[in-house]
Amino acid sequence: MERPHSNQLRIGRFSERNRLYLLTSTTLHRAPVLSGFHSARLLVREFRQAELEGAARSLAWVVMPDHFHWLIELGPVSLKTLMRRVKSRSTCVINHHLGRYGRLWQKGFHDRVLRREEDVQDVARYIVLNPKRAGLVDRVGDYPHWDAIWL
Repeated sequence: MERPHSNQLRIGRFSERNRLYLLTSTTLHRAPVLSGFHSARLLVREFRQAELEGAARSLAWVVMPDHFHWLIELGPVSLKTLMRRVKSRSTCVINHHLGRYGRLWQKGFHDRVLRREEDVQDVARYIVLNPKRAGLVDRVGDYPHWDAIWL
């Protein structure tokens, strides 16, 4: 079931080139379809593809079993376009890998613009500590699906 406020996630959204954003998206019904190593790496490949295309520069990310957090510097596309591409492409490749079909992601996504005075590295630490806080690992280094440019 989708969250009742999901249609409000777009209200007030503004995309600004070279601005830093924390993006979050959740799988449909919070199904743990990203819990397998290969499925998670297929999503990571889409983050990297967006970077190769110049749409965004990845600063930090984590892929959890049912969602992801992605800290980016936005390129010359809108947040909507960036996320539509990543979610669409990842749906195709992950569904193919898992032998499934249909929607993979909940509609919409959450974005938070970072203010210039925020410590970006603190936000990155928050992102990469997700698996530890969720009890998936005892040490962040034991979790294979995260990265940050500072490490």
